[in-house]
Amino acid sequence: MKIVIQRVSTACVKVDGKLIGKIGQGLLLLVGVTHDDTTNDVDYLVKKIVNMRIFEDENGKMNISLLQKGYDILSISQFTLFAQTDKGNRPGFSDAAQPELANNLYEEFNEKLRKENVRVETGIFGATMKVELINDGPVTIIIDSKNK
Repeated sequence: MKIVIQRVSTACVKVDGKLIGKIGQGLLLLVGVTHDDTTNDVDYLVKKIVNMRIFEDENGKMNISLLQKGYDILSISQFTLFAQTDKGNRPGFSDAAQPELANNLYEEFNEKLRKENVRVETGIFGATMKVELINDGPVTIIIDSKNK
């Protein structure tokens, strides 16, 4: 699994003009799943993300985690994280997991975040979404469960 983590002041997602999910301070996660991802990948990423110290302490140092702050997550499925761009100008997406596997692991990921006492808002899997955010910092981190 690959996840783009963005520290945000606020973020929301809309589908067909309707607000589906919204958070204040916290993390916007763009979540991609590939063919050989498993529950082990989900577990690694959940623990890493909720404990990652990317929020500022009283001295302005990134030293505090999402859990410590009590902030929220907006989680968006993003198969294009597995785009293949090495040939031609049109990306290929054969490295992205098939929808059934991707959705199952995406849902498992979100549920396990919730079990860590994190409020999680989501988009709609497979839908065309409009995501709005104010990146705080800006802080953007890419994490891949295959690169532990």
